[in-house]
Amino acid sequence: MNPKQLPVVGAVIQYGADDRVLDWILVLGPVVITSFVVFGRNAVTTGIVALYLLAFVAYLGYAEFVR
Repeated sequence: MNPKQLPVVGAVIQYGADDRVLDWILVLGPVVITSFVVFGRNAVTTGIVALYLLAFVAYLGYAEFVR
């Protein structure tokens, strides 16, 4: 199977190199994971992870329909 055929991965590959917002979202991923590991699971870190995932999915949807 070609990775471009996968729903989320295909969108990331398609828009990745020319999109600064997506670049920042992908760069922030390890920061979000590190904060979750360092500070443990609590309401704040869980909220940050949830907001990150929501922003990632929402932006991919936005990029898919606008472009």
